[in-house]
Amino acid sequence: METSTDLSLLINPRSIALVGASDREDSIGAHTLDNLVKHSSFKVQLYLVNPGKAEIRGQRCWPSVAALPEAPDVAVVVVPAAGVLGVIEDCAQSGVRFAVVLSSGFGEAGEEGEKAQLRMKEIAARSGLRLYGPNCPGLCNVNQRLGMTFSPAFPHDLVPGPIGLATQGGGLGRNVMQAMERGVGIGLWASTGNEVDLQVADFIHYMADAPDIRVIVTLFEGIKDGPRLMSALKRAAEQGKPVVALKIGRSEYGAQAAQSHTASLTGSSEVNSAVLRQFGVIEVDDIDELVDAAWLFARAMPGPKEGVAIYCASGGTAALLADILGTTDLQLPPLAPETTETLRANLPSYAAIGNPIDTTSVVVSDAQVVQKTMGAVGRDPNLGLVLVPNALDYGATTARMARNIIDVQKSVTIPIVPVWMSDRLGEGYQLLVKEGFAPPRSAGKAVKAVQRWVSYGRWKRGDPQLPAWNAQRIAQAHAASQQGGAARVSLTESAAKERLARAGIQVLPSQVAATAGDAARIAEAMGFPVVAKIASADITHKSDVGGVRVGLCSGGEVRQACEEILANVARHRPGAKIDGLLIEKMAPAGGFELVVGVTRDPVFGHVMTVGLGGIYVEILRDVVRRLLPLTPRETAAMVRELRSFPLLDGARGRARADVDALEALLLKVSDLVSGPAGDRLEELELNPVWVGAQGQGAMPLDAVLTERAGS
Repeated sequence: METSTDLSLLINPRSIALVGASDREDSIGAHTLDNLVKHSSFKVQLYLVNPGKAEIRGQRCWPSVAALPEAPDVAVVVVPAAGVLGVIEDCAQSGVRFAVVLSSGFGEAGEEGEKAQLRMKEIAARSGLRLYGPNCPGLCNVNQRLGMTFSPAFPHDLVPGPIGLATQGGGLGRNVMQAMERGVGIGLWASTGNEVDLQVADFIHYMADAPDIRVIVTLFEGIKDGPRLMSALKRAAEQGKPVVALKIGRSEYGAQAAQSHTASLTGSSEVNSAVLRQFGVIEVDDIDELVDAAWLFARAMPGPKEGVAIYCASGGTAALLADILGTTDLQLPPLAPETTETLRANLPSYAAIGNPIDTTSVVVSDAQVVQKTMGAVGRDPNLGLVLVPNALDYGATTARMARNIIDVQKSVTIPIVPVWMSDRLGEGYQLLVKEGFAPPRSAGKAVKAVQRWVSYGRWKRGDPQLPAWNAQRIAQAHAASQQGGAARVSLTESAAKERLARAGIQVLPSQVAATAGDAARIAEAMGFPVVAKIASADITHKSDVGGVRVGLCSGGEVRQACEEILANVARHRPGAKIDGLLIEKMAPAGGFELVVGVTRDPVFGHVMTVGLGGIYVEILRDVVRRLLPLTPRETAAMVRELRSFPLLDGARGRARADVDALEALLLKVSDLVSGPAGDRLEELELNPVWVGAQGQGAMPLDAVLTERAGS
């Protein structure tokens, strides 16, 4: 069972030692002291540690942590890198619970810094001391107003609220914090730096149980411990707290930059996203999306109604919002008759009273009309949310509209989302910010936030099954990847299919022949038609070297085909070890071709990929992924997520494919990989997997299996 660290005394300590406290202007020690004394209001016993000072600002200084009258809950360390290990040793021996190391010059600074960082970890591990950092801006508990940070921005970023923020980087984390300028309340920010010990995952886990946090926002570049992150995401899902995430390193450029910054594994972008989706994480593409989506969740959780209404005084603006929304899977449903009647009774005859709603400029001057009409829309039984775009700032007039939005929101239960599209941030904008609306700054951003919000509601209502994982096996894969990986061996197709058959997976009859003549005799005994393939563990893609012939219907055809195959392979791969020629019964005519693959991700372990097979997998990239092991329900959902599933389901009069047999095959592959045989398995590719019409079954026609060398 996964366990997590109790971070209560780090987030809300009873006592803090500031090691490296200083009164030197603009020093890190002075800035940190200011934030703890001048700008924090949380009641805590503060000890100043500086061997060169008797006192600072009238408060006694102690020469070392060891000299303190008690072991503080937290030591905030701001000494130069060369002195950090000595301080950590003192903390470990004194029984300090947590050390927040703000100092830089460790893993990010080259080989010597990495060695010092490893030594720091060793000291802490033997004592039970937990480390936060190094090379981090600190920890900000805004809801309790406690800043264990050197940042001079701390006193300016103090809007409390229900969002918890966990980031690796400090700069982008502070960028999110400064969304407070438009009313976004962030109650806790943890920026974990080099993550020598505590990681982003630990703070997600803490926030999942924190009563003052309702929405978790995370921004990370690399993942050091997949099981730890999955455990945290699982806890957040169980507690009903949405996690909004921005994962950096999804492109080749981004991955290179992220690894150089964090020295963590960025992993496969597709695998990362697939795992996050399985835990219900709302993955976004940029900081503004992160903030807009998170704040919408903070304002209200999505209910069973998904319908969106657009309420606007500008026809063109309403049309723009509708156009953007029309590119998504969101819906603008018809309004209920009673809503339409209220709009008709209160708006001019030339107003558009469908959905979107163009009120015309009458709402600019008549607050009563706004209260009646927007209120009626907000109470419509078909709706879950109302978008109110504002294209321009008309000064006092727009401020009056902002007050109307504020008043209407008090009378309805679904969120009214004002969209501020003007670069002029006048009084109306400031009123909305003050009342906690944090308006999205463009039509596109608003629609994206709503789409994320609705999608999470669908996921949650679907009663999702959270994935399981084998932490020990993932740790082994991670260690192997860090060491450059163990030697790998590929099985021949024949050996791979034998492994599949032992796992209960149906395969076609086949036999390896030593010569073309033997191949012809085997084929005649097997019955035609047959397929002939080169049998070699050194050749994965047989068709690329002319190593496959299909539809062979006589002994003569088989003999000639095998001679051509051997000649082709000798020409294209003269050094390949040849085991012979594989003769296999042809699959029945028709059917669908899929690809089923399993890879061992160094962060998350074995992941299955299913998609259109043959040449289509590379061209159309219609694939879905899941962590293993699978459950029957998750397998069924996986197959139905394919964009091409309607073809399997009998679209346009086609025979329905044997989807039940396909799902059974996927479950057997999952069981094979998740069982003892999966300890060494690195990669399994079944391409194509033939799926016949209903009742005909599903079976792999080719198999590539690669595993770590060893006994």
